[in-house]
Amino acid sequence: MHSTLFAHVPVPSTGRYTLQNSQLLKAEVAQGSGSVLARQGAMVAFEGQIDFQSQYRNNSWRNVRQMTGEGLELMKCKGTGHVYLANFAQHIHVMEVGRGITVDSKSVLAFDSTLGVGIVAIDSAVEIAGAGAYNLELSGSGQVALLTSGEPLVLEVGPGKNVCADADAVIAWSTSLRTQLQAPTSTSGVWRRRGATGEGWEMQFQGEGHVLVQPSELLPPTHLRGGLLGFGMRGNSLGGSRA
Repeated sequence: MHSTLFAHVPVPSTGRYTLQNSQLLKAEVAQGSGSVLARQGAMVAFEGQIDFQSQYRNNSWRNVRQMTGEGLELMKCKGTGHVYLANFAQHIHVMEVGRGITVDSKSVLAFDSTLGVGIVAIDSAVEIAGAGAYNLELSGSGQVALLTSGEPLVLEVGPGKNVCADADAVIAWSTSLRTQLQAPTSTSGVWRRRGATGEGWEMQFQGEGHVLVQPSELLPPTHLRGGLLGFGMRGNSLGGSRA
């Protein structure tokens, strides 16, 4: 049997996460290296002896989730072998978390169970489609696999170099950054979402760090109502745990 399809074989590696192509990720699961936490339903194939478990969290994590409604349905991948993960053919990017990132849970595919997980409130009074009312904060030693619709752009923020991005296109940013919401149009334009300019909410980033944006904007929120303008954001963590 001959076909060009047979060129698409697993990419050999010994790393924790290996891209098989831009839209498919292989995660290595091994005893003693900690489990992989993956978006529920993201498994497309696996090799070896892998046990998939619903993710259980401690009381602190459950309480935060009840308060905010923010959550990422996770499954724990344990055992020995490889798990292949994907989500609607979105592009996948693996990064070291290090000092911490803030990310919308819709853009998380998988991460190491060794990472610290919290929820940060975005005090915008209106829910911004891209950033959401609450985001996840990941920190510590480990890696996370992020999802974008299309090839993303990473923008550096530094002294005298602020960055503004469409709130619908922002995926993640360094937790060290200060953020602020603003609208480039009049108030009435904001309520019509794209107004006369085609632009709505912007997020401004200051400090030192990076911002990840995707070349796609989410649908505008459908619940915006007059009199609810709010331009501030806060990075108050509501709590969390090591998953």
